[in-house]
Amino acid sequence: MKWWLLIILSLSLAFLGCEKTDQPTINEDGTKDNGKLESGGKNPESKTGVWLTDWNDAMKTADVLNRPVLVDFTGSDWCIWCKKLEEEVFGKGEFLEYAKKNLVLLKVDFPRDIEQSEELQKFNEQKMKEYGIQGFPTIVLVNSKGEEIARTGYRPGGAKEYVKHLQELLQPKE
Repeated sequence: MKWWLLIILSLSLAFLGCEKTDQPTINEDGTKDNGKLESGGKNPESKTGVWLTDWNDAMKTADVLNRPVLVDFTGSDWCIWCKKLEEEVFGKGEFLEYAKKNLVLLKVDFPRDIEQSEELQKFNEQKMKEYGIQGFPTIVLVNSKGEEIARTGYRPGGAKEYVKHLQELLQPKE
């Protein structure tokens, strides 16, 4: 069953993702960069309110839109608090509307049962060490250069309260 799903997903991506690109270059972190945003889209607004998984793509989008990046370090398929945060906050309209207008969303995932490329696993491990992540979920707000603005995690109270919390964290310090 998994193989059929992978085949169908691969074929779908092949048909939907066909766009001629220039020759890719290799970034400092060893990942390929063709100079375009992850989906090949010309409009960075199309990436607002959706979770990206490519660090470089998220930083480029944040730079173009002049927005902070909400980085969700998560164990999406096994971490109870990560699942609660997804269910109570990230999956709700109030949060998604705020994020669409104010943030770039980036998921750095450490799943146990979801397959990831070895390259992505190593890259995510590097980012976890770089930011000193001790547990999940850890939410790090960064600018387009990857510089940390603030850090938080799961908080009870739902999407509306979480948005308020994020707004407070993003307020310029006097």
